[in-house]
Amino acid sequence: MSPRKLFRAVAFAEAVTWTLLLVGLFLKYVTETTEIGVRIGGGIHGFVFLCYVVVTVFTWVNQKWPAKTGVIAVVSAVIPYATIPVEKSLDHRGMLDGGWRLAAGGEEPHGFVEKVQAWVLRHLLLAVVIAVVAVAVVFSVLLMLGPPGEWFS
Repeated sequence: MSPRKLFRAVAFAEAVTWTLLLVGLFLKYVTETTEIGVRIGGGIHGFVFLCYVVVTVFTWVNQKWPAKTGVIAVVSAVIPYATIPVEKSLDHRGMLDGGWRLAAGGEEPHGFVEKVQAWVLRHLLLAVVIAVVAVAVVFSVLLMLGPPGEWFS
């Protein structure tokens, strides 16, 4: 899967999960009928949000985006549906073009971050398993902490 296809898929999924969360919030606070929508929609959205951040940073390194572009792409996940226009803008400007430059037979990595990315691209299955476990651990810790509004109360 190319950087473009991966980034586009996760940006779209992140926006879709915003819908799940917003529907859950509507059911909980407007209709006051159920909290289950927030639990399910919020959980799915939280997991996809973390995946989006990881994929965005991975794409940022691969595509050599300027820091401002990378930060905007990451922060867009916090604003409902903003990942879609950000993805469209990046694609329109050609900032998602090309393949994985640090994959086997590609460029030589420079610096720690590029070396990690090169290792991931050259050991993809193991890296995916490690990434899924890492995201699941972070997700579990965040679930144990509860909603962000309760972290400091």
